[in-house]
Amino acid sequence: MTHILAIDQGTTSSRAIVFDGQMHVVAAAQQEFTQHFPASGWVEHDPEEIWESVLATCRAALKQAGLTAKDIAGIGITNQRETTVIWDRATGVPIHKAIVWQDRRTADLCADLKDAGHENRVTGVTGLLLDPYFSGTKVKWILDHVEVARDRDLAFGTIDSFLIWRLTGGKVHATDATNAARTLLFDIHQGRWSDAMCDLLDVPQQVLPKVMDCAADFGTTDPDLFGGPIPILGVAGDQQAATIGQACFAPGMMKSTYGTGCFALLNTGTTPVRSENRLLTTIAYQLDGQRTYALEGSIFIAGAVVQWLRDGLKIIDTAAQSGELAMQADPEQKVIMVPAFTGLGAPYWNPDCRGAIFGLTRNTGPAELCRAALESVAYQTRDLLEAMHADWSASGDTVLRVDGGMANSDQAMQGLADILGAPVDRPAMVETTALGAAWLAGMRAGLYPDADGFADTWRLDQRFTPVLASKDRDQAYEHWTRAVNATLMV
Repeated sequence: MTHILAIDQGTTSSRAIVFDGQMHVVAAAQQEFTQHFPASGWVEHDPEEIWESVLATCRAALKQAGLTAKDIAGIGITNQRETTVIWDRATGVPIHKAIVWQDRRTADLCADLKDAGHENRVTGVTGLLLDPYFSGTKVKWILDHVEVARDRDLAFGTIDSFLIWRLTGGKVHATDATNAARTLLFDIHQGRWSDAMCDLLDVPQQVLPKVMDCAADFGTTDPDLFGGPIPILGVAGDQQAATIGQACFAPGMMKSTYGTGCFALLNTGTTPVRSENRLLTTIAYQLDGQRTYALEGSIFIAGAVVQWLRDGLKIIDTAAQSGELAMQADPEQKVIMVPAFTGLGAPYWNPDCRGAIFGLTRNTGPAELCRAALESVAYQTRDLLEAMHADWSASGDTVLRVDGGMANSDQAMQGLADILGAPVDRPAMVETTALGAAWLAGMRAGLYPDADGFADTWRLDQRFTPVLASKDRDQAYEHWTRAVNATLMV
């Protein structure tokens, strides 16, 4: 067995990538699926459509590579985190559409829990804040709103758990520590489900999956799916998988992934660092029972703002055009876009505010809007770095490693370096999320090297260094902070 199959189940599409024994991509397939918006601020997916897209892309990638199940040493899974599925154990059928991480329907519940004084205790146990982003309140919502749900034998899972269940023919109900740490139900210090958090959110523990290391034996696939059984050997939430794929194994190393949202993780080692600036304390990865922690800043809208320019405003035909137009923008116009389409994430954590654009003139056009959209991602990243520097002084000289779709844009990455006033490194291998999942499975299978050996394979594609004058950078960031403050007041 000479190859690894990585499943990268994202927010807007599912991908399957085949890696060879040298961790090179030899085949890939991708399939988008439907986004459902049943009410303002609500976002759902059809779990069955996700499952079908995963199955189809895995089969397509294997066919493209000319491989069969007997050639695959293991499967690694990485997934959109926090997205919540509950299904009937007897039938395997979900009892409700998946509630996506972006969904804000439980904002009132979170506000009530905050008002009752619970957030400090929640943060102490889980490292998280009381926000609709996380899975726990979504689980409660489904159990409370689906008729007789609490009288049935049900299973809860984030997307990784649902895929493991389906891939193994219902034999395994499991997750890994990184996904468990995003539920509001997991004690990140003790490494187990928290009785107190389950009681607070009225979530019965019998619906919860078994929590395992990121590299572990998660069962084998039903032989009928791919013509033979394949072991599932690696699982990590997408941002943690990208952290692994970027080889951020040493404390102080940091990565930022620019996909639908933007997520920056700073490795803080084996000791969790509690944020004083409303960042998250989370598990970066867990190997051989040893948890490594991270500070995380979550931005809800990054690549999605470019998607909005394309699909909502229809001022571009492709995402790449946003960078080309941005370069043509009038430098005298100071247009600021705050893309709070589903509220603002770290460090603001306001689920109720909505997007706004400031500085419009009669001469503002598509070029200025594209520039403002790309700059909004850089400004939000600086928000995260400022908070991380305040929480953990050792992060002051961190070089940012970037990945995700927007990382392919030279314009966006140069703008990021300019606003941060810090170097930005783009790796030669930009499929870091899938690579992280593949490495977990390949390392477990004995096909790939250990962490140190894997880190030695990391290669730089391009380093972007700041060229914007410090005075101009700080002035631009001041305009951003004023715009955010105005948005938060509405």
